[in-house]
Amino acid sequence: MKEMTVLKSLILLLVCHLTATAQTKNLLSYVNTLTGTANSTTLTAQKHGAGTEQLANTIPAVGMPFGMTQWTPQTRLTEQKCVAPYYYKDNLFSGFRSSHWLSGSCTQDYGSFTIMPVCGTLKTSPNDYASTYSHQSEIATPAYYGVTLDKYQVKAEVTATARCSMIQFSFDRDDDCYIIIRPNSDRGKGAIYINRANNEISGYNPAYRIYQGQGQPAGFNGYFVVRFEESFQAPTVFSESSLLAADSISQQPNIGSAVKFKVHKGSILKMRIGTSFTSIAAARENLAAEINHWNFDAQVKAGNEVWNKALNKILVEGSQEKNKRIFYTALYHTMQHPRLFNDVKGTYPAFSQSYQVKQLTTGNYYDDFSMWDIYRAQLPLYEILDPALINDFVRSLLLKGQQGGWLPIFPCWNNYTAAMIGDHAIPFIASAYNKGIRDYDAEEAYRLMRQNAFDTADAADYRQGKGRRALTSYLQYGYVPLEDNVPFAFHTKEQVSRTLEYAFDDYALSTIATALHKKTDAQLLRQRAKNYMHVFDPQAGYVNGRYASGKWYEHPDPDKKAFFITEGTPRQYGFYVPHDIPGLINIMGGKQKFEQALNSIFEKKEYWHGNEPGQQIPFLYSYISKPNLLQQRVHEILAEEYDDGPGGLCGNDDAGQISAWYVFAAMGFYPVNPVAPEYTLIRPLFDQVTIQTGPATTTTFIVRALKGKKALIIDNVKKDGKPYSPVTLAHKDLMQGGVFEISATDDKKMPD
Repeated sequence: MKEMTVLKSLILLLVCHLTATAQTKNLLSYVNTLTGTANSTTLTAQKHGAGTEQLANTIPAVGMPFGMTQWTPQTRLTEQKCVAPYYYKDNLFSGFRSSHWLSGSCTQDYGSFTIMPVCGTLKTSPNDYASTYSHQSEIATPAYYGVTLDKYQVKAEVTATARCSMIQFSFDRDDDCYIIIRPNSDRGKGAIYINRANNEISGYNPAYRIYQGQGQPAGFNGYFVVRFEESFQAPTVFSESSLLAADSISQQPNIGSAVKFKVHKGSILKMRIGTSFTSIAAARENLAAEINHWNFDAQVKAGNEVWNKALNKILVEGSQEKNKRIFYTALYHTMQHPRLFNDVKGTYPAFSQSYQVKQLTTGNYYDDFSMWDIYRAQLPLYEILDPALINDFVRSLLLKGQQGGWLPIFPCWNNYTAAMIGDHAIPFIASAYNKGIRDYDAEEAYRLMRQNAFDTADAADYRQGKGRRALTSYLQYGYVPLEDNVPFAFHTKEQVSRTLEYAFDDYALSTIATALHKKTDAQLLRQRAKNYMHVFDPQAGYVNGRYASGKWYEHPDPDKKAFFITEGTPRQYGFYVPHDIPGLINIMGGKQKFEQALNSIFEKKEYWHGNEPGQQIPFLYSYISKPNLLQQRVHEILAEEYDDGPGGLCGNDDAGQISAWYVFAAMGFYPVNPVAPEYTLIRPLFDQVTIQTGPATTTTFIVRALKGKKALIIDNVKKDGKPYSPVTLAHKDLMQGGVFEISATDDKKMPD
């Protein structure tokens, strides 16, 4: 008998009848919301990232999971593309921003406004009134942020709900203090209104499109209502530095309002804020529904309870405390988007329309789908943790397709964008459907998905971002040839990457066509799913650009960024065939050459964890029976590409995708093909992982790993005492729970 270091893991099904409160652990202390607010300190970001790619571009967001509005300290003034509201390296605080920044992105904020206390002489320019602050005075959690403003000796604090917030300023000296409220329009738009009788200031900041439709109105505003606990004095409005004796101002540059309070040492000024995307009246209704009191501490406590409940959906034990901090910070980052877009009464702005308001009949409406990123792991994570939320997401996408005429590719700021590449609403919907999440009209979903895959929008709609880019070429040649520069796209060209991703999208749609008995479509789509082969250059040994004649692009460098690859190199992108890994292995020359290719990308330091299309690469060792290398590569990435400080993310977090990778890998499984209802198994980072797959009264999935030597290679798995696959975990078994026994060994041979 061979000697074996055994690591036993138990997966236990529990039917829980305990209350959520009795089960909830205090996990907030493990979350560092400042992670991702500084330049990345990880290895691959240093080598492969450039400019904004070296920034995770997260913010220390205060709000609710998947909420409408996040509240953040503001250190940058603009809503311009690629400029987050807060950066750790900055030292000037200019207010609390009501933000709709797409977390971890290089996109834009929109419909935002900022609240700032200014004591002493009234100033209206942020450059004049911004205050220094120290990171030592910052307290940042998902439900609370507090900081001391050195210039004014004021403690500034904020807490929030899904659509609303409460702010309080505590003063350490007697003074005249003004509260400045500014819509953050870079275009000289928006309005602000002062209502003295109700101690209220309201207003709006119009949202605008970027990418396709650049500069056009987005068809809705960010509306707000601010109510003060006590009466204010000397109300005024301003534009730039000009003060105006009026109760309103609109459509002028750098507008705002100022109201005065006589404060004393020890006094506290409070305000409640409501937000909406449909109207000021709806913002008032949201505020009345979500915060109808003045107890700041009670509101913080309520927020803590919501976040603790959300974080408690996964409990991890064992390993280093640092790993727990990284894990729960990552889990927090996966809960920022998609964004709640409807009011408490179900009203929401119609998709891709001009200031029209719609009424929901069920569920909630969401937007800001960073779809090129999040279909890979972030959305699949919530197919496990919150299937009801996934149903809302799918229904939201279908509403967009019905209202705009086409299923959107990358819907943000409630509009078409045609951002990035691919057509990944399709694999997301297919993933949900294949995992049994189906509380929506599947035939209508198929109609919209099929339209994207087979039809091209007319010229006017195409310019607005509707439909797949370069679909005509793709259908004609089976790949996007280099002659097609792919106009009317933010990412032009990138023909090889488009081909690879469309092949996956076609595979995804084929699974739904099969399920719905669309036999002709299913057969054709399965054929199109093989189109990745058309851009694999057999002489070069990796993917390459191809002309319409069939000729290959000459002298490509596999390790240099190429115009036909999206944000990467041919070597990095060439492994993106998640739906047909056996076919990829075959076309690369078999398992031995495939292993050499995998080894090469790591040995040459060409693996870039900060770019999504390569994030499945380390798990591909599982498909060639190399468990030792699978575990080695994954655990190296867990250790080297994530940290618990401000620079602890390896590049743009992209609405939580980079963070979701860590959550999955640390739990011990990963959706290599997110459309398929299965996961590749690896040894968990923690000794015990408990996954709550539904409400507190349903089943729970628990993994316990006994302490001992870190034997990483899974040797065998038993479920309820019976043999189970040591390679693949089925989604249905994950959701149903059971008792799994996992043994691990140092033996490098893969079990049969």
